[in-house]
Amino acid sequence: VLLIDKTGTITFGEPQITEIYPLNGFTPNELLRMTASVEVYSEHALAEAIVKAAQSRDLHLEAIKDFSSYPGQGVEAIYRGKHVRIGNARFIAQETDTSEIGHVNPQAHSQLVVSFDGSLAGIITASDTMRPAVPAALSALSAFGISDIMLLTGDNEATGSALAADLQIPYRAELLPEDKIAIVESYQAEGRYVVMVGDGVNDAPALAKADVGIAMGVAGSDIAIDTAHIALMRENWDLIPKLFELSHRTMRIVRMNLAFTGVFNLFGITLAAFGILPPVLAAAAQSIPDIAILTNSSRLLNQ
Repeated sequence: VLLIDKTGTITFGEPQITEIYPLNGFTPNELLRMTASVEVYSEHALAEAIVKAAQSRDLHLEAIKDFSSYPGQGVEAIYRGKHVRIGNARFIAQETDTSEIGHVNPQAHSQLVVSFDGSLAGIITASDTMRPAVPAALSALSAFGISDIMLLTGDNEATGSALAADLQIPYRAELLPEDKIAIVESYQAEGRYVVMVGDGVNDAPALAKADVGIAMGVAGSDIAIDTAHIALMRENWDLIPKLFELSHRTMRIVRMNLAFTGVFNLFGITLAAFGILPPVLAAAAQSIPDIAILTNSSRLLNQ
């Protein structure tokens, strides 16, 4: 089973701000300034897009206090002496009436909801671009025993549905880090082998829990790279089927080495036991499997 994160894995992780919907007296620039002043301390890809949008409008960012981050949900801080929360709708709904969000059509865009002092301040939407190599790479994986592929995202349903439809794979949206772990464990409980591909802080627990965790490129978060079993050196989806191909080739060579060593030793011991092979020659012949194994295995160096 292959589970894939969205932002930074399926997409480039460089979202662009598409719309700013201010509410309850805020102007677009005021909403963007407040959001960027808080998000400048966040590591999420959307945070960087927010800050860049504010800089492009020459908006001066203000000092904040008591910044806190909740992976997979959002961030909060004190801005101008008031409590500000920024994140997904479920995170904001913990303290704020979010009924007005329904009037904003996400149009398959990621949504960042902002609350100010307990009331809804606005919504900022962003879009990201899918990596062009993804569809072909997923098609190639069927040759390596991957029977199920699923997209996992913390984004809203509309965003997950649109991207999954383009790839023709199932999806799960609005997921927290613990939700991704639960999905991994549910497959493992069925006796399935789970491969997880991700790049962010939110993916790290699932990468560690999966049978094989793959960090997408060294540009990903440090914690994702540290917890994954494999870290790709480039953010290139062509490397994913190449990785499976190399793994299958490695196991074929391992089996060849085991088979050759077993047959050779059985044959040699039999000859030595019947006195056909002198002890001196038997000792010398023992080095042959080592040389053969090294030579056979060295073929992987060219991959």
